[in-house]
Amino acid sequence: MLKVGIITGSTRPNRKSADVAKWALEAARKRSDAEYELVDIKDFELPLLDEPMPPSMGRYQQTHTKRWAAKIASLDAFVFVSPEYNHGIPAALKNAIDFLFAEWNHKAAGFVSYGGAGGARAVEQLRLVLAEVHVATVRAQVLLSMMTDFENFTTFKPHLHHEKFLGTVLDQVVAWGGALKQLR
Repeated sequence: MLKVGIITGSTRPNRKSADVAKWALEAARKRSDAEYELVDIKDFELPLLDEPMPPSMGRYQQTHTKRWAAKIASLDAFVFVSPEYNHGIPAALKNAIDFLFAEWNHKAAGFVSYGGAGGARAVEQLRLVLAEVHVATVRAQVLLSMMTDFENFTTFKPHLHHEKFLGTVLDQVVAWGGALKQLR
């Protein structure tokens, strides 16, 4: 069965990505088309990229990198849950992606984002970054507004219609993830 990781995109204190990722995971686990798991980048305690060799060479020396590589290698597809910081993705998420290369290759990804503009600009950056590590990104995405989907900009309370959009993202991620599996 396909394994899909729902990846949190922020590590900062009081982050909202953990709440949003848990919402996505709960909705995903109602489905029977894949195994879904939460992958919190904060748990991997990745410093700024500290590998002496380029990730494309696959010769990881650091224990944290090997642990991160094993987790990403074990997954077939991803849903990135990312806030938008200053019109872009959080540095911690970019760093986590940059640590690896082959482990990302020939897999699919979808997006759940949030911010003042729904996190749309962060998703556009993620699409560019992920293309370089050979991840196919799906068209559907969930855009959450800090003004309407977070009570007082803090408590996550998504509108009900977002679950339908999330279902479309998951449908596409599972379809593409399955199709790309033959390339690995």
